[in-house]
Amino acid sequence: MAHLGRRILVSAFAALLALPAGASEVQHRTEYKVALAGLTIARAAFLTKIEDDHSYKIDGDIKSAGLADLVTDILAKTSVTGVVRDDRLQAAKYVLYYKTGKKVRTYEVSYRNGNIVSATTTPEPRRPKEWIPVTQGDMRSVLDPISGLIFTGDTDVCSQKLPIFDGETRMDLVLSPKGDEDFSTDGFKGKATVCGVRFIPRSGYKKGRKDLVYLSKSNRMEIWFAKAEAANVYAPVYVRIPTEYGTVTITAVKYGRVNS
Repeated sequence: MAHLGRRILVSAFAALLALPAGASEVQHRTEYKVALAGLTIARAAFLTKIEDDHSYKIDGDIKSAGLADLVTDILAKTSVTGVVRDDRLQAAKYVLYYKTGKKVRTYEVSYRNGNIVSATTTPEPRRPKEWIPVTQGDMRSVLDPISGLIFTGDTDVCSQKLPIFDGETRMDLVLSPKGDEDFSTDGFKGKATVCGVRFIPRSGYKKGRKDLVYLSKSNRMEIWFAKAEAANVYAPVYVRIPTEYGTVTITAVKYGRVNS
């Protein structure tokens, strides 16, 4: 569960928060909950700032909550900086600090024109013999896990193949249409576009790892996108992730724009 938490949950939380804006400086504060089999296990809060010069910065905090606090203490802090270009968020630097129990790791990734120019993990982990390394080819035309799930309003959202790198693992998320569903939360009420998701690990993981194998074979992963009319973008408001321990859900409990 810890491995899946860092690989998928942090990325999905981060992707839920960022909404490009077309006005002057804009701030978004968003809040989320994650549940396992219906029980809340973590909460998150993010602050997104988009400046007049189209640069942006996103800071987020994720903490274990509820029953998860009785098992282990999980804390994640993530930040990304970049620019809004061609109606997309294009990252320059992505950082993830992740702590579970006494184990601490920091992941830093630098991008240039969509390509990864450096990626470090501190402390550097020991890799097993079954480790599949990330190749140079896998580091080209890659999306960061925060900006990768944000689409402009005229995009066919559920026909995307998203090449994501989370600081260690390179994965593809292949989206497919599954219709619409009603969704409401603080700041939004309306129809959400439902996409099925096929998870394909490419590199940066241990071959045969059970949680990744399980997720890659599942056809039950979903992401729901809601359109923010003011910004004319789609962003996720709900994520469903099947695991061996039960279904993990990530739900936006606040979805809205706040002018600074």
